[in-house]
Amino acid sequence: MTELDTRTLYRDTVPSVVSVYVAADAAGRGRASGSGFVYDDGHVLTNDHVVGRAAEAELRFADGSWRVGRVVGSDPYTDLAVLAVDDLPPDARPLPLAESPPEPGTPVAAFGNPMGLDGSVSTGIVSGANRSMPTGNGFTIPDTVQTDAAINPGNSGGPLVDSSGRVVGVNRAKGGDNIGFAVSAAVVARVVPALLDGGGYAHPYLRVRTLDVSPSVARANGLDATRGVLVVDVAEGPAEGVLVASHTTRRVGGAEVPVGGDVILAVDGAPTDSHEALLRHLLLDAEPGQAVELRLLRDGVEATERVTLATRPAPERRGRRGRRGRRGRRDPPEAESGVDIPVR
Repeated sequence: MTELDTRTLYRDTVPSVVSVYVAADAAGRGRASGSGFVYDDGHVLTNDHVVGRAAEAELRFADGSWRVGRVVGSDPYTDLAVLAVDDLPPDARPLPLAESPPEPGTPVAAFGNPMGLDGSVSTGIVSGANRSMPTGNGFTIPDTVQTDAAINPGNSGGPLVDSSGRVVGVNRAKGGDNIGFAVSAAVVARVVPALLDGGGYAHPYLRVRTLDVSPSVARANGLDATRGVLVVDVAEGPAEGVLVASHTTRRVGGAEVPVGGDVILAVDGAPTDSHEALLRHLLLDAEPGQAVELRLLRDGVEATERVTLATRPAPERRGRRGRRGRRGRRDPPEAESGVDIPVR
C-alpha cells in the first residue's frame, strides 16, 4: 500500500481545486459555497446540488484569482455538474481520473472548501467501495466511495484523490462520524462526457422495486440460497407484464417479508448479488433503448426474460436562468431510482 506524501500531494493538487460560490437564489436564500476541481482545459466539475438552479457561479482558485463559471451540464441523479471557464490560471491543470476502483484501505485525501475555508485537505482511507448512497431527495447514487477522510459542508464537489493525485471520487456528503461519501471516478467517466456534449445524461430505467435476498427473505420465499434481488413491485413501464412482483407477505422473525416475486440473478450475464450491483450495472453498463437479458428465478425455476430499458424522466426542477430549463414530472416515490430504493 502506497503511503500518502501529503505535502507533495497538496502542492501538486491544490492549484486545481476550486472554491465555488453561488449567489442568493430566487427564494432569497443567501450565498452558498462548495468546491470543485479542474476537469479539463476549459471546465470545472462540481456537485449539482452546489450550483442548484444557478446559471453561473464565482470560482476562486488557489492563487487567489477569480473566474466566472457557466453551468453547461448537470445531472441530479448522480449529483454532478460542469461549469465552463475561460482562461484558467496557468497552474490549474486537469486532475486525472483513476482508471480502476480503489481498494478498501487505500490512503486518500479530500480537498475542498469546508466551512468556507479555502484550500483545505483532510486524509484517511477508502473504507468501502460500490456503496449505494441516498441523496436525501429520494434518489440513490450507486458505486459511491466510502471514506473516513473528513468531509464537511463546503467539501461537496471537491476531489477525493489517491497517493498519485488521481481522482477516485467527487466528495459529496458526510454520512456520520468518520463516514463520508464520494461519487466514483467510474460514474464521472460515464456521465460527464454526456454533460459536456448535450447538457444532461439519459439514465436507463427498469422501474421496479427490489429487495436483497437475505436469509429471512430466502426463508420466506422457500429459496435455497441467498442470491439475487427479489422484485417487490413493478410500476408502469418497461418491465410491466414481463416481471412478476411479490403478491403477499409472510411473517419471519417478527417482520413482514414480501413473498412471491421474481428473483433477478443476473443482467446480461453480470450477477446481481445486491440492489447496489443492479443499480451499478444499469448506470455504468446499460443505456435507454437497450434490450437487456434478465436471468431470473421464478417459482423456483430459472427463466430468462428480455426487457427494453426506458429513459428515466427528469425530476421536477426549475430551469436555470440564462439557459434552457429541463423540466420533467416527478415520479411517484416507488420509482425514484433506476430500480428504486430498496425496501428495508
